[in-house]
Amino acid sequence: MAELRVAELAGQILDNVDQVMVGKRSVAELVIVALLCERHVLVEDIPGVGKTTMARAIAKSIGGEFRRIQFTPDLLPSDVSGITYFNQKTGEFTFRRGPVFSNVLLADEINRATPRTQSALLEAMEERTVTIEGDTMSLPRPFLVLATENPVELEGTFPLPEAQMDRFLLRVSLGYPADEDEEISMMERFREFNPIELMQPVTNPADMLEAGQQCRSVFVEPELRRYIARIARETRTDDAISLGVSPRGTLGLFQASQALAAVRGRDYVLPDDILNLVGPALEHRIMLNPEARLRGRTSSQVLRAAIERIEVPVEHV
Repeated sequence: MAELRVAELAGQILDNVDQVMVGKRSVAELVIVALLCERHVLVEDIPGVGKTTMARAIAKSIGGEFRRIQFTPDLLPSDVSGITYFNQKTGEFTFRRGPVFSNVLLADEINRATPRTQSALLEAMEERTVTIEGDTMSLPRPFLVLATENPVELEGTFPLPEAQMDRFLLRVSLGYPADEDEEISMMERFREFNPIELMQPVTNPADMLEAGQQCRSVFVEPELRRYIARIARETRTDDAISLGVSPRGTLGLFQASQALAAVRGRDYVLPDDILNLVGPALEHRIMLNPEARLRGRTSSQVLRAAIERIEVPVEHV
Protein backbone atom coordinates (compact mmCIF):
# COMPACT_ATOMS: atom_id res chain seq x y z
CA MET A 1 0.00 0.00 0.00
CA ALA A 2 1.13 3.55 -0.69
CA GLU A 3 1.05 4.51 2.98
CA LEU A 4 3.42 1.68 3.85
CA ARG A 5 5.91 3.24 1.41
CA VAL A 6 5.63 6.43 3.47
CA ALA A 7 6.38 4.42 6.61
CA GLU A 8 9.41 2.83 4.97
CA LEU A 9 10.71 6.21 3.83
CA ALA A 10 10.11 7.80 7.23
CA GLY A 11 11.82 4.87 8.96
CA GLN A 12 14.92 5.31 6.80
CA ILE A 13 15.07 9.02 7.62
CA LEU A 14 14.57 8.38 11.34
CA ASP A 15 17.31 5.72 11.36
CA ASN A 16 19.61 8.17 9.58
CA VAL A 17 18.87 10.97 12.06
CA ASP A 18 19.46 8.53 14.93
CA GLN A 19 23.11 8.40 13.86
CA VAL A 20 23.61 11.90 15.24
CA MET A 21 20.65 12.54 17.55
CA VAL A 22 20.39 10.45 20.70
CA GLY A 23 16.92 9.78 22.12
CA LYS A 24 15.10 12.34 19.93
CA ARG A 25 13.32 9.96 17.55
CA SER A 26 9.84 11.10 18.60
CA VAL A 27 10.71 14.76 17.88
CA ALA A 28 12.27 13.81 14.53
CA GLU A 29 9.06 11.94 13.70
CA LEU A 30 7.05 15.14 14.24
CA VAL A 31 9.45 17.12 12.02
CA ILE A 32 8.95 14.51 9.27
CA VAL A 33 5.17 14.84 9.71
CA ALA A 34 5.49 18.61 9.13
CA LEU A 35 7.75 18.02 6.12
CA LEU A 36 5.21 15.64 4.58
CA CYS A 37 2.50 18.26 5.11
CA GLU A 38 4.81 20.97 3.71
CA ARG A 39 4.29 22.97 6.86
CA HIS A 40 6.66 24.32 9.47
CA VAL A 41 7.94 23.65 12.99
CA LEU A 42 8.68 25.99 15.90
CA VAL A 43 11.28 24.59 18.30
CA GLU A 44 10.99 26.29 21.67
CA ASP A 45 14.03 25.28 23.69
CA ILE A 46 17.18 26.44 25.43
CA PRO A 47 20.49 26.71 23.51
CA GLY A 48 22.68 23.67 23.03
CA VAL A 49 20.15 20.84 22.86
CA GLY A 50 20.70 19.99 19.18
CA LYS A 51 18.25 22.15 17.22
CA THR A 52 20.74 22.96 14.45
CA THR A 53 21.96 19.36 14.33
CA MET A 54 18.38 18.13 13.95
CA ALA A 55 17.70 20.53 11.06
CA ARG A 56 20.94 19.63 9.27
CA ALA A 57 20.34 15.91 9.76
CA ILE A 58 16.83 16.13 8.27
CA ALA A 59 18.10 18.16 5.30
CA LYS A 60 20.94 15.72 4.63
CA SER A 61 18.65 12.72 4.93
CA ILE A 62 16.28 14.00 2.22
CA GLY A 63 19.10 15.22 -0.03
CA GLY A 64 17.84 18.79 0.27
CA GLU A 65 19.59 22.13 0.56
CA PHE A 66 20.06 23.42 4.10
CA ARG A 67 20.41 27.11 4.95
CA ARG A 68 20.59 28.88 8.28
CA ILE A 69 19.71 32.43 9.30
CA GLN A 70 20.84 33.85 12.63
CA PHE A 71 18.07 36.30 13.47
CA THR A 72 19.27 39.52 15.12
CA PRO A 73 17.65 42.94 15.71
CA ASP A 74 19.55 44.46 12.74
CA LEU A 75 18.57 41.71 10.27
CA LEU A 76 16.72 43.11 7.25
CA PRO A 77 13.94 41.46 5.23
CA SER A 78 16.27 41.42 2.21
CA ASP A 79 18.72 39.32 4.26
CA VAL A 80 16.03 36.64 4.32
CA SER A 81 14.46 36.80 0.88
CA GLY A 82 17.29 38.21 -1.24
CA ILE A 83 18.18 41.46 -2.96
CA THR A 84 18.24 42.94 -6.45
CA TYR A 85 21.51 44.73 -7.29
CA PHE A 86 23.08 46.34 -10.34
CA ASN A 87 25.71 44.07 -11.89
CA GLN A 88 28.35 46.34 -13.38
CA LYS A 89 29.84 43.50 -15.44
CA THR A 90 26.61 42.76 -17.31
CA GLY A 91 25.06 46.20 -17.03
CA GLU A 92 21.83 44.64 -15.76
CA PHE A 93 19.99 44.25 -12.49
CA THR A 94 20.51 40.82 -10.96
CA PHE A 95 18.60 39.08 -8.20
CA ARG A 96 20.71 37.41 -5.52
CA ARG A 97 18.66 34.76 -3.79
CA GLY A 98 18.47 34.81 -0.01
CA PRO A 99 18.71 31.79 2.30
CA VAL A 100 14.93 31.29 2.14
CA PHE A 101 15.53 29.57 -1.22
CA SER A 102 16.27 26.19 0.33
CA ASN A 103 14.53 22.96 1.29
CA VAL A 104 15.20 23.20 5.03
CA LEU A 105 15.62 26.68 6.51
CA LEU A 106 16.77 27.02 10.12
CA ALA A 107 15.50 30.37 11.42
CA ASP A 108 17.62 30.52 14.56
CA GLU A 109 16.26 32.64 17.43
CA ILE A 110 13.56 34.04 15.19
CA ASN A 111 12.14 36.17 18.00
CA ARG A 112 15.30 38.32 18.09
CA ALA A 113 14.45 39.95 14.75
CA THR A 114 12.07 42.88 14.42
CA PRO A 115 8.45 42.18 13.45
CA ARG A 116 9.16 43.66 10.00
CA THR A 117 11.85 41.08 9.35
CA GLN A 118 9.82 38.26 10.88
CA SER A 119 6.99 39.12 8.50
CA ALA A 120 9.34 38.55 5.55
CA LEU A 121 8.82 34.85 6.19
CA LEU A 122 5.02 34.95 6.18
CA GLU A 123 4.52 34.70 2.41
CA ALA A 124 7.23 32.07 2.11
CA MET A 125 5.75 29.92 4.88
CA GLU A 126 2.18 30.00 3.59
CA GLU A 127 2.44 30.39 -0.19
CA ARG A 128 5.93 28.93 -0.73
CA THR A 129 6.74 31.97 -2.85
CA VAL A 130 8.77 35.17 -2.48
CA THR A 131 7.76 38.48 -4.09
CA ILE A 132 10.56 40.98 -4.82
CA GLU A 133 9.75 44.25 -6.56
CA GLY A 134 6.58 42.81 -8.05
CA ASP A 135 8.14 39.56 -9.26
CA THR A 136 6.91 36.38 -7.59
CA MET A 137 9.32 33.44 -7.41
CA SER A 138 8.59 29.92 -6.25
CA LEU A 139 10.65 28.31 -3.50
CA PRO A 140 12.18 24.83 -3.75
CA ARG A 141 9.91 22.00 -2.65
CA PRO A 142 9.52 20.55 -0.17
CA PHE A 143 10.10 23.66 1.92
CA LEU A 144 10.40 23.46 5.70
CA VAL A 145 11.05 26.33 8.09
CA LEU A 146 12.41 25.07 11.38
CA ALA A 147 12.40 28.14 13.61
CA THR A 148 13.85 28.28 17.11
CA GLU A 149 13.26 30.54 20.05
CA ASN A 150 14.66 30.58 23.57
CA PRO A 151 11.79 30.60 26.12
CA VAL A 152 14.11 31.60 28.97
CA GLU A 153 16.12 34.56 27.69
CA LEU A 154 13.58 37.20 26.69
CA GLU A 155 15.67 40.38 26.86
CA GLY A 156 16.01 41.97 23.43
CA THR A 157 13.36 39.77 21.82
CA PHE A 158 10.19 40.54 19.88
CA PRO A 159 7.22 38.21 20.46
CA LEU A 160 6.07 36.39 17.36
CA PRO A 161 2.79 37.84 16.07
CA GLU A 162 -0.23 35.56 16.19
CA ALA A 163 -0.39 35.49 12.38
CA GLN A 164 3.09 33.98 12.26
CA MET A 165 2.56 31.58 15.17
CA ASP A 166 -0.48 30.22 13.33
CA ARG A 167 1.68 29.32 10.32
CA PHE A 168 3.65 26.78 12.32
CA LEU A 169 2.03 23.38 12.03
CA LEU A 170 3.73 22.11 15.18
CA ARG A 171 5.60 23.42 18.20
CA VAL A 172 8.06 20.98 19.74
CA SER A 173 10.84 20.87 22.32
CA LEU A 174 13.97 18.70 22.23
CA GLY A 175 14.79 18.95 25.92
CA TYR A 176 17.73 17.54 27.84
CA PRO A 177 18.94 13.94 27.38
CA ALA A 178 16.52 11.60 29.15
CA ASP A 179 19.15 9.93 31.32
CA GLU A 180 22.86 9.51 31.99
CA ASP A 181 23.25 6.75 29.40
CA GLU A 182 21.92 8.97 26.61
CA GLU A 183 24.40 11.71 27.50
CA ILE A 184 27.28 9.21 27.54
CA SER A 185 26.13 7.81 24.18
CA MET A 186 26.15 11.34 22.77
CA MET A 187 29.75 11.88 23.90
CA GLU A 188 30.80 8.59 22.32
CA ARG A 189 29.29 9.50 18.96
CA PHE A 190 31.01 12.88 18.87
CA ARG A 191 34.29 11.63 20.37
CA GLU A 192 36.46 11.79 17.23
CA PHE A 193 34.42 13.72 14.66
CA ASN A 194 31.00 15.13 13.96
CA PRO A 195 28.99 12.18 12.56
CA ILE A 196 26.73 14.53 10.61
CA GLU A 197 29.57 15.10 8.13
CA LEU A 198 29.39 11.42 7.13
CA MET A 199 25.61 11.32 6.71
CA GLN A 200 24.32 10.29 3.29
CA PRO A 201 20.87 10.98 1.78
CA VAL A 202 18.36 8.15 2.04
CA THR A 203 15.82 9.79 -0.28
CA ASN A 204 15.38 12.91 -2.39
CA PRO A 205 13.03 15.92 -2.43
CA ALA A 206 10.91 14.49 -5.27
CA ASP A 207 10.20 11.31 -3.28
CA MET A 208 9.29 13.40 -0.25
CA LEU A 209 6.76 15.34 -2.31
CA GLU A 210 5.27 12.11 -3.60
CA ALA A 211 5.08 10.71 -0.06
CA GLY A 212 3.32 13.89 1.05
CA GLN A 213 0.71 13.40 -1.66
CA GLN A 214 0.18 9.80 -0.52
CA CYS A 215 -0.54 11.04 3.00
CA ARG A 216 -3.54 12.97 1.69
CA SER A 217 -5.26 9.68 0.80
CA VAL A 218 -5.09 8.35 4.38
CA PHE A 219 -8.67 7.69 5.50
CA VAL A 220 -10.16 9.76 8.32
CA GLU A 221 -13.60 8.47 9.23
CA PRO A 222 -16.41 11.03 9.68
CA GLU A 223 -16.54 10.62 13.48
CA LEU A 224 -12.84 11.47 13.74
CA ARG A 225 -13.30 14.52 11.52
CA ARG A 226 -16.09 15.63 13.82
CA TYR A 227 -13.82 14.95 16.82
CA ILE A 228 -11.15 17.27 15.40
CA ALA A 229 -13.76 19.97 14.74
CA ARG A 230 -15.12 19.63 18.28
CA ILE A 231 -11.65 20.05 19.77
CA ALA A 232 -11.11 23.25 17.78
CA ARG A 233 -14.55 24.63 18.64
CA GLU A 234 -14.13 23.81 22.32
CA THR A 235 -11.12 26.15 22.44
CA ARG A 236 -13.28 28.97 21.08
CA THR A 237 -15.87 28.68 23.85
CA ASP A 238 -13.58 27.99 26.82
CA ASP A 239 -13.78 30.81 29.38
CA ALA A 240 -10.03 30.63 30.01
CA ILE A 241 -9.14 31.17 26.33
CA SER A 242 -9.38 34.58 24.70
CA LEU A 243 -8.24 33.40 21.25
CA GLY A 244 -9.15 29.89 20.13
CA VAL A 245 -7.82 27.64 17.40
CA SER A 246 -8.18 29.03 13.88
CA PRO A 247 -9.60 27.07 10.92
CA ARG A 248 -5.99 26.77 9.72
CA GLY A 249 -5.25 25.00 12.99
CA THR A 250 -8.18 22.61 12.45
CA LEU A 251 -6.93 21.76 8.98
CA GLY A 252 -3.37 21.43 10.29
CA LEU A 253 -4.40 18.89 12.94
CA PHE A 254 -6.39 16.96 10.31
CA GLN A 255 -3.50 16.79 7.81
CA ALA A 256 -0.89 16.08 10.50
CA SER A 257 -2.94 13.13 11.77
CA GLN A 258 -3.03 11.72 8.23
CA ALA A 259 0.74 12.08 7.91
CA LEU A 260 1.41 10.57 11.34
CA ALA A 261 -0.78 7.55 10.53
CA ALA A 262 1.10 7.05 7.25
CA VAL A 263 4.48 7.39 8.99
CA ARG A 264 3.34 4.65 11.39
CA GLY A 265 2.36 2.36 8.51
CA ARG A 266 -1.42 2.76 8.43
CA ASP A 267 -3.81 3.97 5.74
CA TYR A 268 -6.33 5.15 8.35
CA VAL A 269 -6.22 7.53 11.31
CA LEU A 270 -6.79 6.38 14.89
CA PRO A 271 -7.97 8.59 17.79
CA ASP A 272 -4.51 8.17 19.32
CA ASP A 273 -2.94 9.86 16.27
CA ILE A 274 -5.07 12.93 16.92
CA LEU A 275 -4.47 12.91 20.68
CA ASN A 276 -0.69 12.59 20.15
CA LEU A 277 -0.74 15.71 17.98
CA VAL A 278 -3.16 17.95 19.87
CA GLY A 279 -0.45 19.47 22.09
CA PRO A 280 2.19 20.12 19.39
CA ALA A 281 -0.43 21.28 16.85
CA LEU A 282 -2.71 23.47 18.97
CA GLU A 283 -1.05 24.74 22.15
CA HIS A 284 0.77 27.57 20.39
CA ARG A 285 -2.42 28.64 18.59
CA ILE A 286 -4.47 29.53 21.68
CA MET A 287 -4.17 32.62 23.84
CA LEU A 288 -5.20 32.54 27.49
CA ASN A 289 -7.10 35.43 29.03
CA PRO A 290 -5.40 37.56 31.71
CA GLU A 291 -7.27 35.90 34.58
CA ALA A 292 -6.11 32.41 33.56
CA ARG A 293 -2.52 33.64 33.24
CA LEU A 294 -2.67 35.30 36.68
CA ARG A 295 -3.82 31.99 38.15
CA GLY A 296 -0.70 30.39 36.69
CA ARG A 297 -2.52 28.18 34.20
CA THR A 298 -0.68 27.15 31.06
CA SER A 299 -1.91 26.56 27.52
CA SER A 300 -1.14 22.88 27.97
CA GLN A 301 -3.29 22.60 31.10
CA VAL A 302 -6.22 24.49 29.60
CA LEU A 303 -6.11 22.52 26.36
CA ARG A 304 -5.91 19.20 28.21
CA ALA A 305 -8.95 20.14 30.30
CA ALA A 306 -10.87 21.11 27.15
CA ILE A 307 -10.09 17.78 25.47
CA GLU A 308 -11.22 15.81 28.52
CA ARG A 309 -14.69 17.35 28.11
CA ILE A 310 -15.03 15.79 24.64
CA GLU A 311 -15.90 12.14 24.21
CA VAL A 312 -13.29 10.20 22.24
CA PRO A 313 -14.87 8.34 19.29
CA VAL A 314 -14.91 4.55 19.44
CA GLU A 315 -12.65 2.93 16.87
CA HIS A 316 -14.57 1.29 14.03
CA VAL A 317 -11.63 0.46 11.79
